[in-house]
Amino acid sequence: MKPLMAFIRKEFYHILRDRQTMLILLIMPIVLLILFGYAITTEIRRSPFAVLDYSRDEMSGKLIGQLQASEYFALHKMIDNMEEGESLFRKGKIRLLIVFPPQFASSGNPAVQILADASDPNEANALIQYATAIISTSDVTVENLPLPPNPPGILPVTHLLYNPQMKGAYTFVPGVMGLIIMLICALMTSVGIVKEKELGTMEVLLVSPLKPVYIILAKATPYVLLSIVNIATILLLSRFLLGVPIVGSVTLVVSLSILYALVSLCLGLFISTIADTQQAAMLISSIALLLPVMLLGGMVFPIENMPYILQIISNIVPAKWFIIAVKDVMIKGLGVEAVLEEAGILSLMAVLLVALSVKRFKIRLQ
Repeated sequence: MKPLMAFIRKEFYHILRDRQTMLILLIMPIVLLILFGYAITTEIRRSPFAVLDYSRDEMSGKLIGQLQASEYFALHKMIDNMEEGESLFRKGKIRLLIVFPPQFASSGNPAVQILADASDPNEANALIQYATAIISTSDVTVENLPLPPNPPGILPVTHLLYNPQMKGAYTFVPGVMGLIIMLICALMTSVGIVKEKELGTMEVLLVSPLKPVYIILAKATPYVLLSIVNIATILLLSRFLLGVPIVGSVTLVVSLSILYALVSLCLGLFISTIADTQQAAMLISSIALLLPVMLLGGMVFPIENMPYILQIISNIVPAKWFIIAVKDVMIKGLGVEAVLEEAGILSLMAVLLVALSVKRFKIRLQ
C-alpha cells in the first residue's frame, strides 16, 4: 500500500508543478459554465429596427408603440425613404425594417411590409415571427374612423434581403472559415513551436545570428501558404457545392482572409512564448482561441443578445471582425469602404501581437 501512495503523491507533485496546466484546468470549468449557462442564448432581445411610415396616422403610431414596447425590439430610428433603410441594413445598424403604406388606417385591408436581414437566417426567421405575431394580433383602432363591424386583421407582408432562400450555409460558411483558419494558423503554430522547445531545437535557433523577427517570419510563412490553400478550397466548395454566392469582390474576400490568417499566426506565436509544453499550448489555444471563435465571434450565437460585458469582451476576438467583414462582402456585396473598420482592427491586432512575440523572443535571448 505504501508504494501505491508514494506513486500517487508523485503524480500529484508532477501535476502541481505544471502551474499553467493547473490554472487552465481550474479556470476552464468556470468559463464554460458561465458561457453556456448564462451568456450564450439563442433568444432574441432588443433587436434594432427602423420604421418607414408613409401614412403617419394614429393607427400606425400605436402599432409602432406596440413593437417598441416589446422585449424583442428596440427602435433604432424613423427614416424618410427606402434608400436610408438600405444603408442601415448594409451597415448592420438594423435587423428589421417596418414599412407602413400611405393611408394605412383608412385602408379596407391594411398591410404592413416587413423587410429582414436574412444573412443570418435563424435570427431573421425569429424576428419575422415575433413581428408578425405582434402585428397580426394587434387590436389597435383609430377613434372617429368609420370601420366595418368586423374589420380584417392587419396583414404582414415579409421580404427577405441578401438570403431569400434562407440557406443556413450563408451563416456558417464565414464562421467555418474563421474557425478553420484559426485552427490551422494559431493552434498548429503554437503546438509546433512548443514542440521544438521541448525537443531542444528552439534553443539552437535562439542562439543563432538570426534576429527574432526572422525566426518568427520563418515559422509563420509555411502556415500562411497552407492557409491560402485552405481559403481557396473553402471558397470553391462554398460556391459550387453549397451554393453560397460571392456577391462582392473575390479579391477582397481573399485579402480579408489572409489578413485574418496573419492575426491567427501572431496569436499562435504569442501563445508559444507563454506555454512550455504541447499540452499547455493545446489547452491555451482551445480556451483562448477556439471557444471564443465559436461562442463570442458571432458564428453561432448573436453577439447583440449577450450580456453587455461579454459584448465588450467579444471586441478582442479577431473572429468577430473577420466574420462581420466576410459576410458584408460575400453576402451583401459591399466594397472596401464598408469593411475598413474591421480590416483596421485586424491589422492593429496583428501589429500588437507581432510586437509582443518579438519582445518575448528577445527576453529569451537574454
